[in-house]
Amino acid sequence: MQIQQRLPFIDIVRGFAVLGTLGTNIWIFAYLGDLSYITTANYAGWWSFNDFLRMIVLFLVNGKLLGLLTIMFGVGLQLKYQQALRKGNAWPGVYLWTIAFLGLEGLLHYILVMEYDILMSYAVTAFIVAFILRLGDKVMTWTFYLIGGFHILLILLIFISTLQGAAISLNGMETVAPLYENGTWLAQVQHRLTNFLFYRTEAIFIIPMNIFLFLLGVKFMRNGVFSPTDKGRQARQKLFRIGVYIGIPFNLLIFIPGGLFDLPVRYVCAPILSIGYIGILGKLVEYKRLDWLWQRFEDVGKMSLSCYILQNVLASIIFYGWGLGLGGQLNSSLIIIIWLTLSFLQLMIASTWIQRFHTGPMEWLRKKMMQAMTPH
Repeated sequence: MQIQQRLPFIDIVRGFAVLGTLGTNIWIFAYLGDLSYITTANYAGWWSFNDFLRMIVLFLVNGKLLGLLTIMFGVGLQLKYQQALRKGNAWPGVYLWTIAFLGLEGLLHYILVMEYDILMSYAVTAFIVAFILRLGDKVMTWTFYLIGGFHILLILLIFISTLQGAAISLNGMETVAPLYENGTWLAQVQHRLTNFLFYRTEAIFIIPMNIFLFLLGVKFMRNGVFSPTDKGRQARQKLFRIGVYIGIPFNLLIFIPGGLFDLPVRYVCAPILSIGYIGILGKLVEYKRLDWLWQRFEDVGKMSLSCYILQNVLASIIFYGWGLGLGGQLNSSLIIIIWLTLSFLQLMIASTWIQRFHTGPMEWLRKKMMQAMTPH
């Protein structure tokens, strides 16, 4: 199915996913880079109210919104592929310049803003998936199942080794918090450059999962999941049931302390709820009294790359020592309020920007680069 009009629901979901990723990253910023605050490894028993409140938010967002954003990148890739077919252009052709821009943007974001950037990993994934699509539907289907099976097997093997006593270490985290609390911005940049391979471990580790989710986004797009038709509503209803009846119960494992289920929940269970969110949002957007809100999410989706970078820059300013220095000072309630405030702020900024300029600044820069690279 070839889609020539922009489907608003795609941008709504993309905007929701971008703001939702901050729901996970906000804890990393707030606790000055200490990843133990998004895991349960340090807890042998039940939590205090403050910790439990944080875990409720992480139950809703940790891995889920990242998975959803990954699916939406796959949707975007499929749209570019359809566009190339309609125009009779070679594939991947000039799309490789888009991938190069994404990778460069991710590298700069990693160096200047945040060590847990996802854009570089997406650039590598997009490069691989672009050539998979070129090889045809049969290759795509085989790759989808093989890479998905490989990823699940890998997580299962790690889980079994954990049951047998192996531990996943976060060595070095104790030196990060003082750096982000007291160090200069340049010192933090130097730290990211010095520890590049260490901080890129997850970005490499999740490439098989990313390929699977990119291809899932391609399949969703081809099957009309985002379409306003009856077929689209029926597809979203199936995703809703998967998310509610399978995704939610499996993700409840995150409330078992001790760290045993941290990895399988984030990398296997979370994506199940990710697709459930598409179904849930599909139902919510039919509530027309909130059309003003869905329009704001749509605006964020139209400038998703710009908003992703903006929210991380703002969080850095709020929590790091060279900014307001609030890191390590706030309880969970205040951190959640800051996340929601930053999300609301982005909804307003995106709405104002899109009305005036029609595209985000990073998206405009990418478009200009593509025009320069495309022969006339």
